Amino acid sequence: MTAKNIDLSVDFAGVKFKNPFLLSSSPVSNSAEMVAQSFEAGWGGVVFKTLASGRWPIVHPSPRMNPYHYGSTKMMGLQNVEQISDRPLKDNLLDLLYLKKNYPDHPIVASVMGFSTEDWQYVAKAAEDNGADMLELNFSCPHMTIEGSGHKVGQAFPLLEGFTEAVKKVVKIPVMAKMTPNITDITEPAMFAKKGGADAISAVNTFRGISEIGRDDWIPKPNIFGVGAESGYSGPAVKPVALHFIADMAKCKGLGLPLSGIGGIETWVDVLEYLLVGATTIQVTTGIIHYGYRIVEDMAEGLRDYMASKGINEVTDLIGKALPNLKETDHFDLERQGRAEYNYDICIGCGQCYIVCNDAAGQALEWEAEKRRPKLIEDKCLSCMVCSFVCPVPGLITFKEMPKQWQRNETAVMDPSLEKELKYERFEEVDLKT
Repeated sequence: MTAKNIDLSVDFAGVKFKNPFLLSSSPVSNSAEMVAQSFEAGWGGVVFKTLASGRWPIVHPSPRMNPYHYGSTKMMGLQNVEQISDRPLKDNLLDLLYLKKNYPDHPIVASVMGFSTEDWQYVAKAAEDNGADMLELNFSCPHMTIEGSGHKVGQAFPLLEGFTEAVKKVVKIPVMAKMTPNITDITEPAMFAKKGGADAISAVNTFRGISEIGRDDWIPKPNIFGVGAESGYSGPAVKPVALHFIADMAKCKGLGLPLSGIGGIETWVDVLEYLLVGATTIQVTTGIIHYGYRIVEDMAEGLRDYMASKGINEVTDLIGKALPNLKETDHFDLERQGRAEYNYDICIGCGQCYIVCNDAAGQALEWEAEKRRPKLIEDKCLSCMVCSFVCPVPGLITFKEMPKQWQRNETAVMDPSLEKELKYERFEEVDLKT
């Protein structure tokens, strides 16, 4: 099998996409010109920046973004106070018509938001009438302060259900509800969206956060003329949490809706992981802000090459494949234990493993000064593997499973003379499963 024969097309809530890569509703999908440029680069579809009725003016703050740099890593995260589209509704609808006419094989998902039931229905119907193939209901914008809008709807489940039901009454195209991550259990609002008639779920929108505080003026950034705010945080740093939300919904009994995954996606590996935990499509913003639309080329090529190496012809065969292996922690086989294994032939003697093991792990390393290398005390190793996380040499430290008779030395180091002073009550061991 060659990568050229790989089929990346997906059916998402009855809408056919040539590949699962979508622009998310954000600055990267703000106009027809921008979206057309992305389609030429290879993106399969777009969730157009959120439309509103125009009854209330939308004014963007300035500046509207702030990066989160970590050490030498640029833009590990991004905080924004970007509002929904500030363009007139008529202009946005003309853009939808243009895209539908010139790129008929690229589905258009129109993100919409209202401030009342009438508002939701008006904008949704206008988007459908002017070329939208699908709707995304924005129940998740973390910046909205008006009750009954944005994430405040996503946190008020009956309201979310009601607005979904209201939109479904006036449109015929599929409706997707976008969930806020600023909540404990994302399956709850997802189930209310389904009760309201939603055909799909997208998640997650940005997390409310604070990316930085000015050291001289003590003003949280972005600094809007002396005022900061908790607002939407995105980027690679949020991906582990976003993946868990997608997995939770994919495993949720009774939900059974197709999922569009959002959060920290920049590479084909990120895309693969979202597919494996149950997403059918993925949406990207921060990765594009960092690298441009061109990242889709690498995502498509990498995913095709991976699938060819696995003998998988259709991308849909990857969806949800990791879920059977994703269980609660009580399913772990605790009888199987292991330790770290060191390849001293490639050790450069930096000592990072020694420091981290003695300061944050099992204190299972001694330092051989003459040889300038660590020496493992096998029965003290906790198999936490933090030594491998800080080691600069790939493959030097690996995990090794030990025979079943092997036991870890868990005896506390104590002054024997203190033992008679101990005061504690012994309890019988209890089988928690019974």
